[in-house]
Order: sequence, then C-alpha cells, then structure tokens
Amino acid sequence: MSSSKYNRRFEPEFRKEMVRLVEELGRSPREVASEIGITPTSMRRWIKEYGNNADSKAFPGKGKQHPADEEMRKIKRRIQDLEQENAILKKAMHIFAKDVK
Repeated sequence: MSSSKYNRRFEPEFRKEMVRLVEELGRSPREVASEIGITPTSMRRWIKEYGNNADSKAFPGKGKQHPADEEMRKIKRRIQDLEQENAILKKAMHIFAKDVK
C-alpha cells in the first residue's frame, strides 16, 4: 500500500524541525518539502503557523485552539448571538408598532 502525500500526518516536533531547516539553515521551502514528500504549500503553511506561534504552542493539534483563538471565537459567537437577538427585537417592535395605530 503506497502512502499518499495528502494523507500523511506529522508530529509537531517534526514540523518544527522542518521549519528550522528553512529558517535557520536557509534552505528553500520547496526543497525541504520535496525531500520529505509534502507539498510546498504545506511547508509554507507550517512556516506561517510556527512563525505566528514561535513558542511551544505551535501546531496545537486537531481540535485544539490556542487560548487567544478560542477567546476570539467565543467573542465572535457572542456578537453573532447579540446581533440575532437585536434583529428579532427590531422585528417585534415593528409588529407591535403597527398594532398600536
């Protein structure tokens, strides 16, 4: 059974090491990607993820978000809920205002 480069999973430590090859040793993302059998796009994504989260929290894994990302998601969800509630109240006010006339 051949392994597809689209189905493979890499540990966060391995990803960090590949990013280090690119950033510290000056190797091109395309070169490193071809050597380990991934797409250059994936390599560039790893570099971007590691660059934004250069601490040990880079590559948190599937289903795990960084605390700041989780907080932002909660805030956006709360704003969306409040906007929906506001729209409902506006419609209700409009309906009741028509009945008063």
